[in-house]
Amino acid sequence: MKRILLSTLVAGALCAPLPALAHKVIASVYPSGAMIEGEVGFSDGTMGVNVPVLVSGPDGKVLATLTSDDEGFFTYTPTQAVALTFRADLGAGHVATASMAQDEVARIVGKGAAPTAAPAAAAPDTATSAAPDTAAAAGATSPSAQGATPPSAQGATLNAAERDAVAEMLRDELRPLRKEIAAYREKNDLQAILGGIGYIIGLFGVGFYVAARRRLAQAAS
Repeated sequence: MKRILLSTLVAGALCAPLPALAHKVIASVYPSGAMIEGEVGFSDGTMGVNVPVLVSGPDGKVLATLTSDDEGFFTYTPTQAVALTFRADLGAGHVATASMAQDEVARIVGKGAAPTAAPAAAAPDTATSAAPDTAAAAGATSPSAQGATPPSAQGATLNAAERDAVAEMLRDELRPLRKEIAAYREKNDLQAILGGIGYIIGLFGVGFYVAARRRLAQAAS
């Protein structure tokens, strides 16, 4: 009887919340222009501050040692088109790893870029010796028509520096949102697992309780 009651108490204790298990380590890396940007932290939203991050290639050789900033972010500029693994040690046995495939790294370093098209061949010299009256007709156009900008050229595109500035601004704006989404996903996954374990253990506890009541009833009769 005492053993059954003890088992029931243990089952009930296991159903209680486990805050110590709520800190799951999370890590992610993603392209950021010509660099790889990553973040490391815990599922409760606490980011890894000044965490050493080892960057290694497919052969396990360490290529670089990084350190996360005050917000848990780090950057790395790859020089080889190889698969990369990022390993962050947050201490107390908490280790987070993230990887990036070779094709993604190749696009960052420019290895996967399409070859530059060959310049168009120069027009034959005979094209410059067109009929004189044709050139004269072209020169007879009005000055306003000559100075007009084609419609396609009026919508000037962003240059490389401006595109990089816009991309950097968007990354800065999306950082907090990306961090919250990752923490929310990891936290809810862990809660679902713990809830399922607690439900199963609770059923065992109810079974022990029913069995104990039956034994008491049989002993009384």
